[in-house]
Amino acid sequence: MNIIIKSVDFKAGKDLEAFIKEKVKKLFDQCDNIIRANVILRKGASKKHENRLCEIRLEVPGYDHYVKKSSIGYRRAVSQSVDVLQEILRRNKSRLLAERVVIV
Repeated sequence: MNIIIKSVDFKAGKDLEAFIKEKVKKLFDQCDNIIRANVILRKGASKKHENRLCEIRLEVPGYDHYVKKSSIGYRRAVSQSVDVLQEILRRNKSRLLAERVVIV
């Protein structure tokens, strides 16, 4: 389990990093072939309230899964990103299982 957290233009606290590792660990539990997770946190350019951005790139053999979400806070943006990635992993797993059944 290799999780890389980068925060651009600010220093992420230990509690935020612990929260991110806890959430992203769920993705590693769901899928065995994830090599690395890159998490980038940054402030958005807009003056809107929803200007906290979270980008997560899951490195998987073959291709990467990439999600970028913005929200009011970093924790909410991370949670939304992880939820989308869980759905992507779930769809890929069911697609692979369906292909395996058709081949056999």
